[in-house]
Amino acid sequence: MKKTVDIVFENDHFVAINKAAGMLSIPDRKQSETSLKDILIEKYGHIFTVHRLDKETSGIILFAKDEATHKYLSKAFEEKTVEKYYLGLVHGTPPQTGSIDGAIMEHPVHKGLMTVNRKGKPSLTEYELQETFGKYSLVKFRIHTGRTHQVRVHAKNIGHPIACDPLYGDGTPIRLSSIKKKYNLSKKEEEERPILNRVALHSYQLKFTDAEGNAFDLVAELPKDIRALVQQMKKNA
Repeated sequence: MKKTVDIVFENDHFVAINKAAGMLSIPDRKQSETSLKDILIEKYGHIFTVHRLDKETSGIILFAKDEATHKYLSKAFEEKTVEKYYLGLVHGTPPQTGSIDGAIMEHPVHKGLMTVNRKGKPSLTEYELQETFGKYSLVKFRIHTGRTHQVRVHAKNIGHPIACDPLYGDGTPIRLSSIKKKYNLSKKEEEERPILNRVALHSYQLKFTDAEGNAFDLVAELPKDIRALVQQMKKNA
């Protein structure tokens, strides 16, 4: 794992990173691989976890540099004063706008899998259709709560799971041949490589106010893999 990180913004109190897909936000129990937090500790000496992103999800994530900021930002997330937006590619075309109000809990049988169930914790997601390409659509999600896998669970719940999601969708990688009518494998290739082979979800934007009353609106643009796929879908829509 490369040890460099993509810094969106930093000051004396916190740092906002554009996390790569496939990287752990914080160490797992087994300490099986280098996490983003490990890299930041190496860089800054110490760092404080404010919130997390799924390993498969790319995008913006905050870490505090001191205890007071950690306490303030953690409270802001808990009290839902931080606005959190995601961009995701979903199967099909959902309505233009919508609200998904479905309590989420861990699946009673499948450990590590979450599900919508009235016995779960209250969970609210709003969404807005950005663009549609036939088989897939680009959707902007705003999560008002921070449940595990919330966007992925809620997207499945409305019948439009996130593309390439192995837990809540079909997990099928997206290949050019599935979106381009006249696709021919090049002579150099023995088999077609996927354009996208990970959960098509990106933490796009965070809006919040710091302890001094300064307003922040931080954005991590879509990564290359999702951008490339969107371009191909626009061409072949």
